[in-house]
Amino acid sequence: MTPIEILNATIQGLPAPRIPVFCNLLDQGARELGLSQEAYYAKGEHVAEGQLKMRARYGYDNVWSLFYVGKEAELLGCNKILFTDSGAPNVEDFVIKTYDDIAKLDVPDDITGHPAWEETAKCLTILREEAGGKYPICAYLTASTTLPSLLMGMDKWLELLLTGPDDVRDELVRKCSYFFQKQIAAYRSAGANVLIYSSPFGSPFFVDMKRFHNFSMPWMKRDMEPGGTADVIYYCGMAPFNKVIEDVIQNLGITTHYISPQADLAEAKSIIGTRGLTCGVIDDIKMIHWTAEETRAEVKRLCEIGKPDAHFLLGNGVMPLEVPEKNIAAMINAAFEYGSYL
Repeated sequence: MTPIEILNATIQGLPAPRIPVFCNLLDQGARELGLSQEAYYAKGEHVAEGQLKMRARYGYDNVWSLFYVGKEAELLGCNKILFTDSGAPNVEDFVIKTYDDIAKLDVPDDITGHPAWEETAKCLTILREEAGGKYPICAYLTASTTLPSLLMGMDKWLELLLTGPDDVRDELVRKCSYFFQKQIAAYRSAGANVLIYSSPFGSPFFVDMKRFHNFSMPWMKRDMEPGGTADVIYYCGMAPFNKVIEDVIQNLGITTHYISPQADLAEAKSIIGTRGLTCGVIDDIKMIHWTAEETRAEVKRLCEIGKPDAHFLLGNGVMPLEVPEKNIAAMINAAFEYGSYL
């Protein structure tokens, strides 16, 4: 079976030789091609080549169309990204500096016509040609309740979220939700078939349950209304969210959940059951200092929890550049060994 067939079978609860194994190596692509991050991310061809080379080196199942999270801000007017070869690129110049800028924020009706989309489109074209139909192609999309942090900074967004004015807050999130709907449709049309819905404010780690139900959930419903959730993975930026899994399944229809390393995997698996896919996630921050043997032991532990009754995938967060290559290889090899059903 091909990796995409293994993934689809696992989601449906059909027989497969092993669990799906995802490994999210992003900035490593620049190092693989011998380029600075700024040069690497300047071209969609570079990102696609980096993804294909990293997947071929380690043998895991997925490839990514993600450049860096700030790419979404560029589609909304950000014109300066901070690049560093020791960490992930990030927004340097915020689009929204005052509340007056929210009224001026323009969301393009067709983001595929925006210059910032051009290189993403090139990357997806290559991935579709080289990996489509065989490997899952992942895209990263920031929820409308979280996207404001990329546009104005987390501190200012929290101030607006928690203290208002509510009409200004809602105007911003409404625009972000409209952008999200356009973005997810563009990724689907371009060939991405695993859509990571990044919604940290959909976790009780970031908001209390009252705010989750009264603020986060209605906006998440709006995000998902046009295209549905069949290919969507619920992800809260490594924050634990077991407490709201049932709400998300019942109200959003998202049944694939990328469980935080800080959460109880067995509890999450028992909540989701055979209704969807539980993604066990190794703590790749700790992998920086682990030995290969410690990495293997953690993969074994996660597989022993997740494998019974199938419906289980093993993955990681966003692998830091500091993680030794031997630990990445140990993770993948152990996942194939302990995740086998044969």
